[in-house]
Amino acid sequence: MSQKKPRRRVLPPHDPQRYAPSPAHPVRAKARLMAHDMDIQPHQHDWGQLVISMAGAVRVEAEQAGQTHAFIVPPARAVWIPAGVVHAVRAIEQAELRTAYLHAGCSLAATRGFERCRVLEVSPLLRELLRELTPLSEPDAPSDPREPLLVALLVAELQRAAPVALGLALPQDKRLRRVCEALLEQPQQDQELRHWAGEVGASERTLARLFRQELGTSYRHWRQQLLLAQALSLAARKRPLASIAAELGYANPSAFSAMVKRTVGMSPREFFALA
Repeated sequence: MSQKKPRRRVLPPHDPQRYAPSPAHPVRAKARLMAHDMDIQPHQHDWGQLVISMAGAVRVEAEQAGQTHAFIVPPARAVWIPAGVVHAVRAIEQAELRTAYLHAGCSLAATRGFERCRVLEVSPLLRELLRELTPLSEPDAPSDPREPLLVALLVAELQRAAPVALGLALPQDKRLRRVCEALLEQPQQDQELRHWAGEVGASERTLARLFRQELGTSYRHWRQQLLLAQALSLAARKRPLASIAAELGYANPSAFSAMVKRTVGMSPREFFALA
């Protein structure tokens, strides 16, 4: 953790007011290619937002109930961000980002579960609807009679999209935050908590207590959730099991399979089918 990190490019959101939704255009979609070293700085909108990566993986950090959460988003997943929520996006690798802004009139805010950030499964239909709406969302695009039909279908797909229990709470304590950020940068690090205690100048007992107090979990369980999210991201890129296990720091696929089975109650093949 003491090694110098490569510098990343931090950029503002790409002209969000240009794509602001309205009653006449309740869903506006836009595309942005993110290089592997690119971050979009923290910001917020007056409207709800769906973040999806069509290719490559991104990490979305969002404030929720006074706490920051990190969501690792492979192509088969999307993150819903309600209006007014501060959020930032970081590319894990080169990614084709699609963003959909939804006007309050779309009624998603009144739909149960959409009052807070959530990870959603992305159906093939939802992906194609976003592709179709992107060119229609350009301010100078000619009117298209399909637009209200596409919007209605996209909202219906979002309402029926299954939520996914992926998301990592991030702590306020600066020492614990350094540990979590280091693991997010390199999930394959398999260090005991006492190692991190020495890195951040706190006792092992203090870090264990902070995990329980601030994140409501143990260090081991938090790291397993991170590995599962990272594994889904790799599986979405059609990486074989042995390659995923090796990249996440496991000595062999069997050890990784045992962790998946123990944590989520299903085999890696069943788990990766979610990707």
